[in-house]
Amino acid sequence: MATSSDSKATTHSGGYVPGTRIERWLDERLPILRFSKEHLMDFPTPRNLNYWWTFGGILAFMLVVQIATGVVLVMHYTPNVDMAFASVEQIRRDVNYGRIIQGTHAVGASMFFFAAYVHMFRGLYYGSYKAPREIIWMLGVILFILLMATAFMGYVLPWGQMSLWGATVITGIFSAIPIVGEPIQTLLLGGVSVANPTLNRFFSLHYLLPFIIAAVVVLHIWALHVPGNNNPTGVEVKESRDALPFHPYYTMKDLFAIVVFLIPFAWFVFFAPDILGHADNYIPANPQVTPAYIVPEWYLLPFYTMLRAIDFNVLFIDSKLGGVIVMFGSLLVLFVLPWLDTSKVRSGTFRPLFKPFFWLFVVNFIALAYLGAQPAEGIYVLLAKVTTAYYFAYFLVILPILGRIEKPAPLPASISQSVLGERGNGPNEKVA
Repeated sequence: MATSSDSKATTHSGGYVPGTRIERWLDERLPILRFSKEHLMDFPTPRNLNYWWTFGGILAFMLVVQIATGVVLVMHYTPNVDMAFASVEQIRRDVNYGRIIQGTHAVGASMFFFAAYVHMFRGLYYGSYKAPREIIWMLGVILFILLMATAFMGYVLPWGQMSLWGATVITGIFSAIPIVGEPIQTLLLGGVSVANPTLNRFFSLHYLLPFIIAAVVVLHIWALHVPGNNNPTGVEVKESRDALPFHPYYTMKDLFAIVVFLIPFAWFVFFAPDILGHADNYIPANPQVTPAYIVPEWYLLPFYTMLRAIDFNVLFIDSKLGGVIVMFGSLLVLFVLPWLDTSKVRSGTFRPLFKPFFWLFVVNFIALAYLGAQPAEGIYVLLAKVTTAYYFAYFLVILPILGRIEKPAPLPASISQSVLGERGNGPNEKVA
């Protein structure tokens, strides 16, 4: 005769069976083990995912690293314009393991963005933004914008020369926005100029935003688990042999990728922790001395280039407002990308016309980053205009047209066919 506890346990669906009385007790009240088994371990994942798909796991790992090191740094950092620079130096020199912790956090920002860019370009190439994964992509864009905001505010906290003047430039662009611009700028500054209230605001937001990012990551993964993963062919999972359980196949693959990723990460932390930063930021902030060239960190340079590329007026829009529109527009256009790309084929592997335009877009983006670090004069200004124009043309002109005129290559009938060959070998057949 079944007991009441047995009947309760059988109301759950799925393949998880509690093995002990403690597991059964927990499963009836908080089925976290069932959730982990069904949605994290046994989740069916396309069997043909390559190592470009491991950067999602790398990003999750980097978020944990940044939060953990950030919490420790907050214990010793002083958010005051008279003591911030000295407190960072004290962390590096006097706190136990402070040099490694601070270096890990600083280098981690660059490594975080490197992984994010690879993750996004992979999605662009393989069409991971196409239906039914539009929400996954849009949440990813939100994560990227939050990451940019968090990184910029963190760049201000050391209170070096580039921190002060970078904050002055970026907060100054809001004044170009009609009606709401100046109130937003005043709210960020806490006054009329970058000063102690500004540092306190940026410190507070820099500490808060990573936890908001973590919450959005949960939504991002939740949205991913509804339609499932995209894959290099862009063909949906049609039968059980097209997929593998996430654990142990992809947990081990992600873990291996993370270990490989940690090798250059560790090299920077231990041997060149300052090489990715700007030299001027190791000079205490001085509002009386303006640096020769004010530039953000390398991962924000492409968007800084677009901001500076607009140095002309268009009708009633002056150059300053035009630059702000273009910079924010370069991010907003990503939200509507799923509807701009009219091709029915997801993967760029089967799109012969798409490939050269995509790789030119990648080179163009790298060129934008390079130009952002150069002075806004001479040939650099012209090249900034050209690269900015191609950035928007790729999304607004090229992708919509390609979807209508391109003749894609034939798609495989299933994921198994692309992995196992033309016959799509069954589970009991040998793979040639």
